[in-house]
Parts: sequence; structure tokens; C-alpha cells
Amino acid sequence: MLTDIEIAQGAKPRLIAEIANEIGLLEDEVEFYGKYKAKISLEVMDRLKSKENGKLILVTAITPTPAGEGKTTTTVGLGEALHTMGKNTFVAVREPSLGPVFGIKGGAAGGGYAQVVPMEDINLHFTGDFHAVTSAHNLLSAMLDNHLHFGNKLGIDTRSITWKRVMDMNDRALRKIVIGLGGRANGTPREDGFEITTASEIMAVLCLSENPEDLQARLSRVVVGSDQNGNPVTASQLKASGAMALILKDALKPNLVQTLKGAPAFVHGGPFANIAHGCNSVIATKMALKLADYVVTEAGFGADLGAEKFYDIKCRTAGLKPDATVLVATIRALKMHGGVAKDGLRAENVEAVKRGLPNLIAHAKNIQKYGVPLIVALNAFETDTQAEMDVVLNGCGEIGVPVVLSDVWARGGDGGMDLAGTLLEVLETPTQFKPLYELDQPVKEKIAAIATKIYGADEVAYSSDAVKSLKLIEQQGFADLPICMAKTQYSLSDDPKLLGDPAGHTLTIRDLKVSAGAGFIVAYAGSIMTMPGLPLHPAAEAMAINDGVIKGLF
Repeated sequence: MLTDIEIAQGAKPRLIAEIANEIGLLEDEVEFYGKYKAKISLEVMDRLKSKENGKLILVTAITPTPAGEGKTTTTVGLGEALHTMGKNTFVAVREPSLGPVFGIKGGAAGGGYAQVVPMEDINLHFTGDFHAVTSAHNLLSAMLDNHLHFGNKLGIDTRSITWKRVMDMNDRALRKIVIGLGGRANGTPREDGFEITTASEIMAVLCLSENPEDLQARLSRVVVGSDQNGNPVTASQLKASGAMALILKDALKPNLVQTLKGAPAFVHGGPFANIAHGCNSVIATKMALKLADYVVTEAGFGADLGAEKFYDIKCRTAGLKPDATVLVATIRALKMHGGVAKDGLRAENVEAVKRGLPNLIAHAKNIQKYGVPLIVALNAFETDTQAEMDVVLNGCGEIGVPVVLSDVWARGGDGGMDLAGTLLEVLETPTQFKPLYELDQPVKEKIAAIATKIYGADEVAYSSDAVKSLKLIEQQGFADLPICMAKTQYSLSDDPKLLGDPAGHTLTIRDLKVSAGAGFIVAYAGSIMTMPGLPLHPAAEAMAINDGVIKGLF
């Protein structure tokens, strides 16, 4: 069996100039990065502003397990299937972070015969967007510390600084550090730390900005801490936002690539969904909606994180209205939620599927609360049995949700034709999309809505730090922002060990932070980390380049 990278390396992609021409882009709207990738000018939006939008389809998933669910693979495969049917279709997904690429996950450009290419480029630096985000973020860090060094005219309370540095790599040793050591010439000593670039507010700003003007306005609103009187101190006050916008001016442009079958794809932006809002850029999504009749996008991790933030943050902020949602599940993952260890997944176990099914049903019911038409895509594995699949068919049938078998990993778009056909039928039902909560509700009410209605928690508890931070957020006038929950992706609760659909749990908010530039409040639940660590055996150990050929990138 070929690996993902071997399949990608064996593909014969079309020239990206052909793709650009085919989807109606003008010659001066395309900036080439070699033969197979390009950035697209934002002027496209002005030219097509009067054109009607296509249909927006979100692909999300059940709670992730080590068995894998195949959300991005399904997104790409479904897009390929619609493209094969002759539908004017665009795929819009996020860029992979080097942290997971070299950590546990390996490559993240889809899988099998449902990938976006050039896979190696996409997984390794791509067009440099993540480096631009890292540099813009760290420029603000440098200017903040430079301001402190030269007298601190803004009166910043150094104990209030929430702005950390970032890098696009997993490195637990950098979570908490002390800077400014070595004497007066080396700056003001203080506690600091690193987060991963994909958790950065600047990544969220890039992905939620509508245009260069909006980008600069958002950057100017970024809060780094407070002054001695409790007032927010911003990037604008530090005179950093203009230079940050310059660094990000090219990163703001969407990246055009293609699927293995030559369907157009935007791969742009990459915020984590367990910490940030987990969706590709607003600009890429809106541009795709102008260029195509159907846009298939994804949101990270399970529907409790990625989909909730797609609906309540991205769609609300950008004025988008999703037309349908595809919820991806696998028999293997349901068995794990039912208590089966990874090495026991090949054997038929109907009872384990029954025990794990409540996780799928919980996510499906949550999506229904938003009024968006829904399909379940059962991602096929050769070990699945009819008896196991019947459990899913019957369970979803009881709540009125259609289930379609998807085989896009093994067969690409051809394996997603049934899914695409059912989707087209479901799209005939008008969406009744409505966010979960109103922005003018108190912060605690918004958090409670997510905790109780999406996570199934009985109540929400707040640490003393969270109570203190909430008081400051309200005092500074940020209480009307949406909530971006930061919690484990491995459970509907904040405890990664609680699988399935846990009942009777309490969601504990340990702290809150305003991301004024992104336009949301981050609520940290449980023990979630904003800088991941590497596993015992990182994926990087198996990677190499021999005679110019990359090996081990999955």
C-alpha cells in the first residue's frame, strides 16, 4: 500500500496557470510561486463583488481519537466528487503547522487519494505565511520590550502583560521563560513564554480580516497588557501595527493549489481549533464563494470546537451563512469511544460501536441546534462490518440525519460520489442558520451556553484567576465579544479521559484573555496548553531527503 506522500509524489498535477484560467482569474490577479502554487490578488473581490455567492458546505467531525476520523480527507474528497460531477466547486482548507507535521500528526494535506498538492510544499513552509505571522507577532513582542527598556512612557504594568512570543514548532521547554537577564543593556527582566504560531492572535487576525484596511485596524486593536490604571495597552499605542501589517501584506492573499484530480483549492491560514478559532481565512472562503457554485471547507478537530467556532465566530464575524454541514465519523473511532484499545479495532465489536455512538449523536444534535442541514459521512475502513454500520445508520435515523458511506481515502472523488449526491439533495433544504448566543449576553452566559448546550456540562466553575480576568475584561469594555473556547480536543468535556458523551461534568474556566484584534475572548478550560510538546518519538525522526526525494512525510 502506498503512503500519502508516495501517492502525492506519483501524481501529475496541472500547471496552476491552467487552474487559474479555468476558474476565471485574470492574468494580473495571479502571483506564481513556481509551477503548482500561486497567491491570488485581493482585487478579485472588487471585480466580483456583485456576483452571487455559491453554497457553503462545512465539514466537521466527531471527537478525535488516535484511530483518526479523516475530516480534511473527506473535505478534499467531497470537493473532488462534486468537481467530477461537473459542478463548479472549490475546496478551502487551512495550512498545516510545522508543529504537528514534525510532532505526532505528520503531513496534513488530506490523505490517500484525496489530497491537495503539492503536498510536500504545503506541509513545509508553503508560501511563507506562517513565517510572516511569526515575524509580525514577534515584532510586537520586541517593540513592547524595547518600550519597557527605554523608560515605559505608557506606564505598562509588567505583571499584566499577556503578550507572549511565538514559533511554529512544538517546544515545551519554552512555555515559561525569563527574559532580559544579563544586565541593563539586555532589557527589563520579566517572565515571558512562547506559544505556537497557530495559537497566535495574529494568526486569528490574518484569518478573520476582510481586506488590508481591516487587517491594519485589527492589528492596531491588539492588547498586550494593561497600564498602572488598568487601561488596555495596544499595538497602536506601541506604534507597531503599521509595520506588522507590512509584514503580513502578502500573507493576506489566498494560496491557490489543486486536488489530485485538478479541482481548485485555497489553502490559507491555520489557527488551531483547540486554542484559536480553527478555520481557514475569511478572505479565501469569500473569494471561493465568488468563484464557485459550491465551496467545501473544514473546521478543526471535533464539532464541539471547530464547528462551534465556525458558526459562532467566523460566520458571525464575516456575515457568512453555511448551507449544509457534513459530520465525519468512523467505526474505528466510535469503537475507541466505546472503550476499545487501538490494537483491538480490527475485530468486529457491535457493542463497542453502540457504546461509542452517543458521541456522534451528541455532535449531530449540536449541529441541528444551529439550524444547518446535516449529513453524516461514515469514512470507510476495510475492517468495518455491516452490523457495525447498521448501528450508525439506525442511531442517526432516529434523529433524522442521513448517513452516507464515504471511501475517498482509497478512491478519491470516485469514492465520494454518493456523499456528493446526497449533499446536493440536502442543499435543496434552505438553511435556518442562527448562532448559539447573542453578543450582548453577559460573558458568563455565553460561556454557559457553549458549556451546557454543546459540551453537555452541568455547570461552569471559575478559578480565582478567571474571575479576576473577567472583571478586567468587563471594565475595559470587551464583554460584548464572542467566546473562543480553549480546551482539550479529545473530549466533549475539559478532561481528555472522558470519552463518548460524558454526563454530569463541570467545565472549569481557569483563565480568560481578550484578543481584541481577532475580536473574541479566549476562555481557557482545564489544562489546555498553548505550546504543545513533542511526543516520545516525533514524526520528524522518520523524515529525510534522499537524492532530492522527501521521505517520511506521511
